[in-house]
Amino acid sequence: MSPLRAVETASTQLWLPAVLQHELSRFAQASYPLEACGLLVGRAGDTKIDTVRVVPARNLNLERPEDRYLLDPQDFLATDRAARAEGLEIVGIWHSHPDHPARPSGTDLESAWEGYSYLIISTTADGAAALRSWRLVGDRFVEEAVEQEDTEP
Repeated sequence: MSPLRAVETASTQLWLPAVLQHELSRFAQASYPLEACGLLVGRAGDTKIDTVRVVPARNLNLERPEDRYLLDPQDFLATDRAARAEGLEIVGIWHSHPDHPARPSGTDLESAWEGYSYLIISTTADGAAALRSWRLVGDRFVEEAVEQEDTEP
């Protein structure tokens, strides 16, 4: 069974300033050909998720780091504490898909939690190829629109 339901879209939009999109691309490209991962920090509303910071995290998957990630729980906790101290929260998790499309895999589905945006960056040797966001709804991912402010880094 596919982890996607193509006809559904999430009722939320992820707002991601251009400067943060460029930062994510740099993080993902720096780890290529291995998967990079990290967290999205911001504010979550009913229909709009505002991202104010992207944070890299360590990928603890040592067996298959080229196509799997295991976000370091200590990095998650440290980011959560810092975000809360600023009145923010973790609103999502990002990771790269080296030489693969920016859509969730079965492995991504197995480890996903509802309530978070899952931003996936497809990377190649030439750089970031695509960036898409997903939300877990029940037992499937649905695509979430990524909106960008018209600001340059």
